[in-house]
Amino acid sequence: MEKIRLGLAQINTTVGDITGNTEKILESLERASKSGVDVLVFPELSITGYPAEDLLFKMHFIEDNINALNEIAKHVPKSMIAVVGFVDLDGDLYNAAAVINDGKVVAKYHKNYLPNYGVFDEMRYFQKGNKSLVVKFDNIRMGITICEDIWYPGGPARDESLYGDAQLIINLSASPYYQNKLVWREKMLSTRANDNLAIVAYVNLVGGQDELVFDGASLVVNENGKILARAKQFEEDLLIVDVEISNVDKARLKDPRRRQDKLLIKKEELETLDIVEIQFTKNMNKPIIESRIEPIFQEVAEVYNALVLSTRDYIKKNGMKKAVIGLSGGIDSSLVACIAVDALGSENVIGVSMPGPFSSEHSKEDAKALAENLGIKFLTIPITNVYNAFIETFKPVFEGLPFDTTEENLQARIRGVILMALSNKFGWIVLTTGNKSESSTGYSTLYGDTAGGYAVIKDVYKVLVYDLSRYVNEKAGKEIIPERVFVKPPSAELRENQTDQDKLPPYEVLDEILKLYVEEDYSLEEIVEMGFDMETVKNVASMVNINEYKRRQTPPGPKITHRAFGKDRRLPITNGYKEWKFLKK
Repeated sequence: MEKIRLGLAQINTTVGDITGNTEKILESLERASKSGVDVLVFPELSITGYPAEDLLFKMHFIEDNINALNEIAKHVPKSMIAVVGFVDLDGDLYNAAAVINDGKVVAKYHKNYLPNYGVFDEMRYFQKGNKSLVVKFDNIRMGITICEDIWYPGGPARDESLYGDAQLIINLSASPYYQNKLVWREKMLSTRANDNLAIVAYVNLVGGQDELVFDGASLVVNENGKILARAKQFEEDLLIVDVEISNVDKARLKDPRRRQDKLLIKKEELETLDIVEIQFTKNMNKPIIESRIEPIFQEVAEVYNALVLSTRDYIKKNGMKKAVIGLSGGIDSSLVACIAVDALGSENVIGVSMPGPFSSEHSKEDAKALAENLGIKFLTIPITNVYNAFIETFKPVFEGLPFDTTEENLQARIRGVILMALSNKFGWIVLTTGNKSESSTGYSTLYGDTAGGYAVIKDVYKVLVYDLSRYVNEKAGKEIIPERVFVKPPSAELRENQTDQDKLPPYEVLDEILKLYVEEDYSLEEIVEMGFDMETVKNVASMVNINEYKRRQTPPGPKITHRAFGKDRRLPITNGYKEWKFLKK
């Protein structure tokens, strides 16, 4: 029975913080050594953080990352193999994995498949590798892959398992989160393991980085596609598991597919495979461990935890401590306040009520009740006098013109100025409260409610906002967000008797149209054929298109849907294609 003890170091790195990331790696090495780990694997680009973007154009940054790798190598004993993600410089830049043993780097692997879609832009920075790598030690063969490599059925994992007889495939990953991705990812990894009759050890990054959040949930899958171990979601974790390598060899004896494929091996294919042998000294004095399969969150809880992690990391990694939020008494600002408290602690969150001439008493009461329930500092700064001063100032210019969105937006902009003044004076980051339904349709005020440092729910549709808010109360086992906030009609309260539905279709309808149009790129005709009203579809699409300029000027916020605005969905502001003109009547 040939067992190997794997360690998957699921760490939360910070892009550019080579020193801090190195410290995390060294801490994991020490912990793994005490647990008798034979092979310890870190996430993709764990030294530099992911994605490092244009930092990679700085030669001194690349050199610092290589120096850090050499320092890490000194701490790896002969009884352990560490696999660490870094940027390699070899005539060009490579997204690479270093295999380390006995104080030195013994092999390097260059990522073969560079993603260049969605939020990924790796071809801007890296050259793709053209070889696979198998590391031999203690009668074990281990293949190395990086992130995208494992998503291809015929990629390096197949070469390493078929041509190099690797029984174990390692995958260093930085896989950004979005809803339901984990289920899809685990199915893919199980398929790769079963197709290659190899154990797959997948270690994922965890943490927030600007618009991306990484969910962790590192995984070990056996040769039959069965999950052996899973790390926590949205938390740092060191997952340790013993795997039985001899079971792989037994399974391969009974499967004729490999024999047929091996007959088709070509000489040139063998030339793309590097095999490196390590004189490995196995630690025989190992403490007993219990393998674990951490549970995964249900969808709403998963999204909530992603938002909390991304908010915490964005604020703390950028050197800030406290956040301020404009509390309107509505559902969006209530949810953002709850997320902020879970991310930072109630002592670091400030809520500000800014009642104006059209603010209802119930909204003021609900904002105060929420602040009391959360235990946060609560400020009231009325805006009516300031608003009246603006109206008086514009009176000679606006004389004879009706009240319209100009006067409505003045109120939102006054509130934005107040929040930014508090930010400047006290060093608090302003968290904006606009959701994806509003951002999609431009139902927001530029330099008003869009002004701030981080847009927590910018990729959350309104219907999901309600689900997340219900989850807040369920999780607490009591009413945190007042019940009245759920039942009253959503309103910006910028004029008398205003509701969101004055200008927008019901959110249940709007959100479905937006998902089809924004995320899936369905044509308007296809959306109408699904049963949606033609005029409604035309109006929604028109609002999405003409408000691209607003979205370009909003703060960053976490991606949680399949296709978020920003890096994910890139449409021109100056855009002459008016799709609704071609809609058949």
